[in-house]
Amino acid sequence: MFKFWRNTLRFAGLLVSFALVFRIPVCAQDQGQGTIRVDVNLVLVDATVKTKDGRIMSDLKKDDFEVREDGVGQKVEMFGRDELPLNVALVLDLSDSIGPFLAPLRDAATIALAALKPDDMAALFTFSTEAELRLPLTKDKSKIADQINTFDARGATNINDGIFVAAEYLLKAPPTGRRVIILISDDVGTDAGGQGTRDIVTEAIAADAVLYNLKIPGYNPPATMLHSAMTPGLVNIRKVMDATGGEVFDVQDVAHLDSVFSALIQRIKTRYTLGYYTMANGAEGKPHKLDVRLASSFGKKGRDYSILAKNSYYIH
Repeated sequence: MFKFWRNTLRFAGLLVSFALVFRIPVCAQDQGQGTIRVDVNLVLVDATVKTKDGRIMSDLKKDDFEVREDGVGQKVEMFGRDELPLNVALVLDLSDSIGPFLAPLRDAATIALAALKPDDMAALFTFSTEAELRLPLTKDKSKIADQINTFDARGATNINDGIFVAAEYLLKAPPTGRRVIILISDDVGTDAGGQGTRDIVTEAIAADAVLYNLKIPGYNPPATMLHSAMTPGLVNIRKVMDATGGEVFDVQDVAHLDSVFSALIQRIKTRYTLGYYTMANGAEGKPHKLDVRLASSFGKKGRDYSILAKNSYYIH
């Protein structure tokens, strides 16, 4: 009997987890008791913790963390690593400079995405002059590589709309897991598109999506670099990553693309997930500030260790 209730509570907990920061009715069926409907405001925060010399701190416990919302300490109710499904949006640069790297990228994507769990889903977006959805969220990750194999690279580099369109899609998608956007680009923008950095940060935070950057080498002659430097309004990728808790994985040599891409996926899978119930509501329509840190015994955040986590969230 104890085992039954333990498993029932665990299942109910996972249902609640999928509610994320949305006010979603969660139904739990209790034998002989009918259906219970519960409204929850569960805030989930993914975090990567590093020592001051950049090593990953991989053996932390729930009590090692402190979470503050708008300056007020919160009680961490949920804690784990790689227990909730992932929704991964790949945002692929298809501008002229990426052409020579598409073939090795296809192979790298096959290897890296194979490390995801069966219930994890991936979607594929591309951008050059315009951004578009190529493949909606699917559990069949092999379709991603198949799609990449059909692409030709041409046009400008509109990174702004690439990130925004992916965040907008995730915002509208049902909340079924942790959300990640992986920008695959040489990061040399030449077209500012229709969205600025502030709008992109807002959309990503609203979608509860973390931006990662797989930065690959591209072919960019001096004229392209000059054009990029003189184009106003290009997205500040670093600012979006800092706001959402992501980081850059730099591929210095295309020969290492497989290993770097796989390391990025592994980092996403092994982030800590912290969850707490908030008393806030969405009436204000503004973001709530978040601060994740370790207990005082670990020293000072930013000096003795660093934490990559989103710095705000919206309630929908």
